[in-house]
Amino acid sequence: MNEGNLEAKAINAVIEELQRQAAENPSKLQVRQAGDKLAVHGEIDVDAVVMVVVGSMAGGP
Repeated sequence: MNEGNLEAKAINAVIEELQRQAAENPSKLQVRQAGDKLAVHGEIDVDAVVMVVVGSMAGGP
């Protein structure tokens, strides 16, 4: 399995999950992306982030 591909999947999973959380509750979390950098301010549901990263590694959605 390609490690670069796994890394890209994990990165995308984290970004998408943080953006989802921010969209769901913008008063508690703000996320700004500039290229390959993120600016994050607020509360993060770490369990949800871990779940999507593990899912991305296992080939989940």
